[in-house]
Amino acid sequence: MANETRIEHASETWLADSTVFEVNRIPAHSDHKCYAHDPQTNEWSDLRQSLDGEWRVEVVQASDIEFNEEPFVRENFDDSAFERIQVPGHLQMAGLMNNKYVNIQYPWDGHENPTEPNIPENNHVALYRKTFTMANRLADTKNAGGTVSIVFHGMATAIYVWVNGMFVGYGEDGFTPNEFDITEMLHDGENVVAVACYEYSSASWLEDQDFWRLHGLFRSVELAAQPHVHIENMQIESDWDPESGSASLDAALTVRNAADAATISATLKNSDGNVVWETANCADPDTSISTGSLNGIHPWSAEDPVLYEFEVTVIDHAGNIAEVAVQKVGFRRFRIEDGIMTINGKRIVFKGADRHEFDPKRGRAITEQDMIDDVVFCKRHNLNAIRTSHYPNQERWYELCDEYGIYLIDETNLETHGSWCLPGDVLTEETAVPGSKAHWEGACVDRVNSMVRRDYNHPSVLIWSLGNESYTGDVFRAMYKRVHDIDPNRPVHYEGVTHNRDYNDVTDIETRMYAHADAIEEYLKNDPQKPYISCEYMHAMGNSCGNMDEYTALERYPKYQGGFIWDFIDQAIYATQPDGTTSLRYGGDFGDRPSDYEFSGNGLVFADRKPTPKAQEVKQLYSNVHIDVAEDSVTIKNDNLFTSTGEYTFVLRVLADGEPVWQSERRFDVPAGSTEKLDVDWPLDLYRDGASELVLEVSQRLAKATNWAVAGYELAFGQTVVAGSKKASAPVKPVDGIVTVGRWNVGVQGSGREVLLSRTQGGLVSYTFNNREFVLRRPAVTTFRALTDNDRGAGHGFERAQWLGAGRYARCIGNEIEQIDENTVKASYTYELATPQRTKVTVSYTADTTGRVNLHVEYPGEPGDLPTIPAFGIEWTLPVQYSDLRFFGAGPEETYQDRKHAKLGVWSTDAFKDHAPYLMPQETGNHEDVRWAEITDEKGHGLRISRAEGAEPFAMSLQPYSSFMLEEAQHQDELPAPKHMFLRVLAEQMGVGGDDSWMSPVHPQYHIPADQPISLDVDLDLI
Repeated sequence: MANETRIEHASETWLADSTVFEVNRIPAHSDHKCYAHDPQTNEWSDLRQSLDGEWRVEVVQASDIEFNEEPFVRENFDDSAFERIQVPGHLQMAGLMNNKYVNIQYPWDGHENPTEPNIPENNHVALYRKTFTMANRLADTKNAGGTVSIVFHGMATAIYVWVNGMFVGYGEDGFTPNEFDITEMLHDGENVVAVACYEYSSASWLEDQDFWRLHGLFRSVELAAQPHVHIENMQIESDWDPESGSASLDAALTVRNAADAATISATLKNSDGNVVWETANCADPDTSISTGSLNGIHPWSAEDPVLYEFEVTVIDHAGNIAEVAVQKVGFRRFRIEDGIMTINGKRIVFKGADRHEFDPKRGRAITEQDMIDDVVFCKRHNLNAIRTSHYPNQERWYELCDEYGIYLIDETNLETHGSWCLPGDVLTEETAVPGSKAHWEGACVDRVNSMVRRDYNHPSVLIWSLGNESYTGDVFRAMYKRVHDIDPNRPVHYEGVTHNRDYNDVTDIETRMYAHADAIEEYLKNDPQKPYISCEYMHAMGNSCGNMDEYTALERYPKYQGGFIWDFIDQAIYATQPDGTTSLRYGGDFGDRPSDYEFSGNGLVFADRKPTPKAQEVKQLYSNVHIDVAEDSVTIKNDNLFTSTGEYTFVLRVLADGEPVWQSERRFDVPAGSTEKLDVDWPLDLYRDGASELVLEVSQRLAKATNWAVAGYELAFGQTVVAGSKKASAPVKPVDGIVTVGRWNVGVQGSGREVLLSRTQGGLVSYTFNNREFVLRRPAVTTFRALTDNDRGAGHGFERAQWLGAGRYARCIGNEIEQIDENTVKASYTYELATPQRTKVTVSYTADTTGRVNLHVEYPGEPGDLPTIPAFGIEWTLPVQYSDLRFFGAGPEETYQDRKHAKLGVWSTDAFKDHAPYLMPQETGNHEDVRWAEITDEKGHGLRISRAEGAEPFAMSLQPYSSFMLEEAQHQDELPAPKHMFLRVLAEQMGVGGDDSWMSPVHPQYHIPADQPISLDVDLDLI
């Protein structure tokens, strides 16, 4: 920036002035890499110098700063008393400010009255300082007539910058670079940069995202040198024509001091480093480069993310390299054609998630490894798309998405939810920010401009988003126009128009949040004018993602083009507790008020990036390959757009009563977009007689290793169950069996086992094998589950309060003892549920001298308008050592009625692994379609539960905590050290839901009607 345009003195008034959002900032430009020499592939730029590392900082009240006389900006200021802090990093994570989490409301609401564009009086500022000496290459570049800038890649919420005591500039929008020319302020030796980073500014009104309100310099800070002749911006169109199969590249270069350069040459290299095209041109300030038609170019897609390297070399008049600019490109065409979004000519379906940049120790100051871990999770779980909710991400993220193959909706750093919405979703259009208020237009247009300019060249970016939950208005028309002025090809996305359809023209896509599948279908059936996506759906808060298949089923409609699950990662922060332990904490746990508490916990992965059990369902439903298995065939539907299934291995297995008995590996070559039925000669006759049921399974696996998974990694599967002909054999009665019908108890002994049934205690009071006791207190009827986040949000607890105590406080009102024969006795107990209806439930135990006990629990159904039942069965307290679990059912992760696209097989786990550490403790660990389960100690001794002959499979869980312990606790570390194990054996449990976590109930088909009979029929054996 020329000196005559530079503002030389800072003004405090900028903080609350919505029309001032940058001062002296270098215009936004592409993120291409620059070198002073011909670089090697992926070489670090020698024109960059990191300022990351230790800085010094002091946090003070903003009112204590005197701008014109502030001593901390001076070069010789003594900052020895300042704290040390790592950059990138947050002030909160360094313990210098308090963590705050709110969703919709502004964090100062109630402490002060939010009135835009005013900022809170209680405002903090962090005074940062760092000394640095320019690297030789940067100094040489400067001395040769080049420039040096300082780049702040991420900060919150507004910064003033000084170098060597001289004012540099002011910046907002901390999610795109704030870059300032500091050439004239630098000198030889040590230099000092000082930054005043403010907690609040007028920008805070535009940054009301559903996230932790974290501050400081949270992305890298660096110096960047630009040679005298410098390519300031590269805008590259790398197109691929699906009709001709040819490609083309057109690049518009902005060249500073082009008159001092002789030529500008360009080369295009493939992934092997071979030149596939090259040219040379005379240098011009606005240099255009066009390849014309290119043949043999491999197109880019998420399925096959082939990248090329576009390299531009500036040669000066002496024949020397002045600068080399490098940008990786992918050739692809993304368009809306006939109302359908297509990539390379094929209809696309986004199988996505919304992703905050987050880490429980570093907040939004995430590392490259965090990003790689997230990309790998996506690829392994069949996610092909991410929405950068709700701000542009680190530049490295886009490079990784280009490289691994992830489609992106790139979203502007804009959310103003609390400005236009009152509790109860009451719309207040007149207070909306930015709305149609002219004083906000500049800042909002600048934000979208900065994003588009920076990220334009990334093939992974398919859609530009104007922001999130900011209502609508004329400002969005200005933003939309700016985007399409720069980029006429990519579509623009904005969901806010759903609140005011007068502004439908600011989005090229029909996009909604949390619309139910039936409402979406209604749109799709009625002549839709635009392609449809759910920019947020499947609110993955806690134990969620039920009925997701209702959404993926909409893929049969051409204009349904997928959705983005909210969201990717739990936003929770590690905190040290008074006892010295460290645990995850959510909103309100840091004394932050107001707060929205655990509402930040919506991830497909936990805060530590471990997958949640929900990911199992998402992986199967998001798969591009669908496998339908039959007794004589397999039908494979290949929804990949470009990749044949010949790239994969298919493993065929037969499971006899859950155990694998046969396996074969095949190659099925089904072209992309095709469905084929393929004959399979399953060896059923070999195994049918030895099993009650056979599972036929086909598994799609990687044939070779990728950069995200090893060879043999499973991507999808299909199964079917066929009946076996094995007959159940009656257990042999032991010769030492004894049945004792006493006055108070009935006992059955035999085979080293003993069963004791009490006339007064209402059931089974002892069950032993070689003196090992399995009954601490009699198994109790349960009609309750610990509420999930979705249950709480939908009011299930209020509506079903009677079921909380119905089983817990049920009373036994009668029993009947019947000796069936000399080896068998049946004890039936009638319970009266603790409800106004006093419904009668029968619990019967039929025990014989083999030690087997049949447990049969019957609910007759209660006429009337009763709320549905959360769960029905028994809960059994076991000694703590019985923590291992092996079961034959749907798994391996927890499953529920509305979330069981899981594999049927035999799985091994334990009570601790089965306890999913959701931020708010809640129902967890359930397994559906269970044929049998074994609960054992480390020596293999324990209890086996099997469905009785002719009975339906059951549901069960083994947990270190009871349902009521889970219900009572608000954090995982509030749960006590386990002293018992808690076994739940259920006839049914209602689904978990997932449409949202504040209003929508579990769908009716996944409820348990109270007016219908329910039966649990299982056999118990000690092993």
